Amino acid sequence: MMPYINLQITKGATREQKKQIVEQFTATLVNVLGKKPEHTHIVILEIEDENWGFAGILTDDFRKQK
Repeated sequence: MMPYINLQITKGATREQKKQIVEQFTATLVNVLGKKPEHTHIVILEIEDENWGFAGILTDDFRKQK
């Protein structure tokens, strides 16, 4: 089995943060499941705030309230 992780986040993560996510998710699969890093695939999808909602409101509206 080749692990595949599909991570969806709102836009705004830096390249360095994404790199760290890929490194740490891969390390977790190696440590917990014994998977080979070269068989692990991770896709990060960034979603616009206006296309993400929670608690009954869109994320861009929530951020305007702060």
